[in-house]
Amino acid sequence: MPNGFLTTHVLDTSRGLPAAGMEIALYRLNGEEREHLVTMTTNDDGRTDSPILPASDFATGQYELVFKAGAYLDAVGAPLEDPRFLSDIPIRFGISDPDSHYHVPLLISPFGYSTYRGS
Repeated sequence: MPNGFLTTHVLDTSRGLPAAGMEIALYRLNGEEREHLVTMTTNDDGRTDSPILPASDFATGQYELVFKAGAYLDAVGAPLEDPRFLSDIPIRFGISDPDSHYHVPLLISPFGYSTYRGS
Protein backbone atom coordinates (compact mmCIF):
# COMPACT_ATOMS: atom_id res chain seq x y z
CA MET A 1 0.00 0.00 0.00
CA PRO A 2 1.35 3.46 -0.88
CA ASN A 3 2.26 5.90 1.87
CA GLY A 4 1.85 9.07 -0.20
CA PHE A 5 -0.93 11.62 0.10
CA LEU A 6 -2.11 14.85 -1.52
CA THR A 7 -2.82 18.15 0.23
CA THR A 8 -3.58 21.71 -0.82
CA HIS A 9 -3.60 25.18 0.73
CA VAL A 10 -5.28 28.25 -0.76
CA LEU A 11 -4.18 31.78 0.09
CA ASP A 12 -6.01 34.92 -1.04
CA THR A 13 -3.13 37.28 -1.81
CA SER A 14 -5.44 40.25 -2.47
CA ARG A 15 -6.79 40.07 1.08
CA GLY A 16 -3.69 38.66 2.77
CA LEU A 17 -5.77 35.81 4.23
CA PRO A 18 -6.36 32.09 3.83
CA ALA A 19 -9.12 31.39 1.30
CA ALA A 20 -11.72 29.88 3.63
CA GLY A 21 -14.82 28.30 2.10
CA MET A 22 -13.42 27.55 -1.38
CA GLU A 23 -14.75 24.37 -2.98
CA ILE A 24 -12.15 22.10 -4.59
CA ALA A 25 -12.84 19.02 -6.73
CA LEU A 26 -10.27 16.30 -7.45
CA TYR A 27 -10.33 14.15 -10.58
CA ARG A 28 -8.19 11.24 -11.76
CA LEU A 29 -7.44 11.53 -15.49
CA ASN A 30 -7.30 8.65 -17.94
CA GLY A 31 -6.70 10.11 -21.39
CA GLU A 32 -9.66 12.40 -22.05
CA GLU A 33 -11.77 10.80 -19.30
CA ARG A 34 -12.06 12.42 -15.86
CA GLU A 35 -13.10 10.37 -12.83
CA HIS A 36 -14.41 12.52 -9.96
CA LEU A 37 -12.81 11.36 -6.70
CA VAL A 38 -13.83 13.91 -4.08
CA THR A 39 -15.04 17.46 -3.49
CA MET A 40 -13.93 19.32 -0.37
CA THR A 41 -14.16 22.85 1.01
CA THR A 42 -11.30 24.77 2.57
CA ASN A 43 -11.42 25.55 6.28
CA ASP A 44 -10.54 28.82 8.06
CA ASP A 45 -6.85 28.15 7.40
CA GLY A 46 -7.40 27.69 3.63
CA ARG A 47 -6.73 23.93 3.88
CA THR A 48 -8.96 20.89 3.70
CA ASP A 49 -9.63 19.16 7.03
CA SER A 50 -7.98 15.97 5.76
CA PRO A 51 -5.74 15.08 2.81
CA ILE A 52 -7.65 15.60 -0.41
CA LEU A 53 -6.25 12.24 -1.53
CA PRO A 54 -5.32 10.08 1.47
CA ALA A 55 -2.80 7.22 1.44
CA SER A 56 -5.62 4.66 1.21
CA ASP A 57 -6.66 6.06 -2.22
CA PHE A 58 -3.25 7.27 -3.42
CA ALA A 59 -1.98 6.04 -6.78
CA THR A 60 0.41 7.25 -9.44
CA GLY A 61 -1.11 8.89 -12.49
CA GLN A 62 -2.49 12.13 -13.84
CA TYR A 63 -4.83 14.27 -11.72
CA GLU A 64 -6.72 17.53 -11.87
CA LEU A 65 -7.69 19.84 -9.03
CA VAL A 66 -10.45 22.31 -9.88
CA PHE A 67 -10.61 25.32 -7.57
CA LYS A 68 -13.99 27.15 -7.60
CA ALA A 69 -12.38 30.59 -7.49
CA GLY A 70 -15.28 32.59 -8.94
CA ALA A 71 -17.75 31.41 -6.32
CA TYR A 72 -15.18 32.11 -3.60
CA LEU A 73 -14.50 35.63 -4.92
CA ASP A 74 -18.25 36.30 -5.04
CA ALA A 75 -18.63 35.10 -1.44
CA VAL A 76 -15.87 37.35 -0.07
CA GLY A 77 -17.15 40.43 -1.88
CA ALA A 78 -14.42 40.88 -4.47
CA PRO A 79 -15.44 43.59 -6.96
CA LEU A 80 -17.98 42.01 -9.29
CA GLU A 81 -17.30 41.50 -12.97
CA ASP A 82 -19.61 39.79 -15.42
CA PRO A 83 -18.16 37.41 -16.29
CA ARG A 84 -15.38 37.11 -13.73
CA PHE A 85 -11.85 37.03 -15.11
CA LEU A 86 -11.21 33.86 -13.04
CA SER A 87 -13.92 31.30 -12.43
CA ASP A 88 -12.86 27.66 -12.18
CA ILE A 89 -9.10 27.14 -11.98
CA PRO A 90 -8.01 23.66 -13.17
CA ILE A 91 -4.53 22.47 -12.27
CA ARG A 92 -3.37 19.26 -13.94
CA PHE A 93 -0.38 17.45 -12.48
CA GLY A 94 1.21 14.04 -12.29
CA ILE A 95 1.94 11.83 -9.30
CA SER A 96 4.93 9.58 -10.00
CA ASP A 97 6.06 8.52 -6.51
CA PRO A 98 3.47 6.52 -4.55
CA ASP A 99 5.28 7.15 -1.27
CA SER A 100 5.64 10.94 -1.45
CA HIS A 101 3.61 13.82 -0.05
CA TYR A 102 2.34 15.94 -2.92
CA HIS A 103 1.26 19.44 -1.90
CA VAL A 104 -0.39 21.65 -4.54
CA PRO A 105 -1.02 25.12 -3.10
CA LEU A 106 -2.87 27.94 -4.85
CA LEU A 107 -2.20 31.65 -4.43
CA ILE A 108 -5.16 33.62 -5.78
CA SER A 109 -6.32 37.16 -6.44
CA PRO A 110 -9.22 38.31 -8.65
CA PHE A 111 -6.90 38.71 -11.66
CA GLY A 112 -4.22 36.05 -11.25
CA TYR A 113 -3.03 32.90 -9.57
CA SER A 114 0.07 30.77 -9.12
CA THR A 115 0.83 27.27 -7.97
CA TYR A 116 3.83 25.04 -7.37
CA ARG A 117 4.71 21.70 -5.85
CA GLY A 118 5.09 22.47 -2.18
CA SER A 119 6.14 20.39 0.78
